[in-house]
Amino acid sequence: MRIKLDENLSKEAAGIFRQAGHDTESVFSQGMTGSSDRKIISVCQSEKRCLITLDLDFANPFLFPPDQYSGIAVFRLPPHPSYSDLLILCRTLLVALVEKDIDKKLWIIQKNRIREYQPENDIEVIGQ
Repeated sequence: MRIKLDENLSKEAAGIFRQAGHDTESVFSQGMTGSSDRKIISVCQSEKRCLITLDLDFANPFLFPPDQYSGIAVFRLPPHPSYSDLLILCRTLLVALVEKDIDKKLWIIQKNRIREYQPENDIEVIGQ
């Protein structure tokens, strides 16, 4: 899968996705640090990359309709997160990507679970 990590995710996260076999780029590595959300999602769209981010603005399907993109995954860390919390979210997403396709979907990734936005206002929970 083609992935772009937002600037708020570490180089280690990029390594985790690359090690799992994903074609991974980052906002940082492409010199897009500080770019607007619209610019970032537009580049993801043209590159056909799924965006992985901590930016909650991307969780708003009215601002960023998931059916227009190759997937949006928004990580929700707990209050006072640790590095291991980030690793858990990466692993949770990696397991889900083996089982399901994120193309044209919005996934909210939490510890050991994923909520999938459904246009008809239903939420599907992947894993528990």
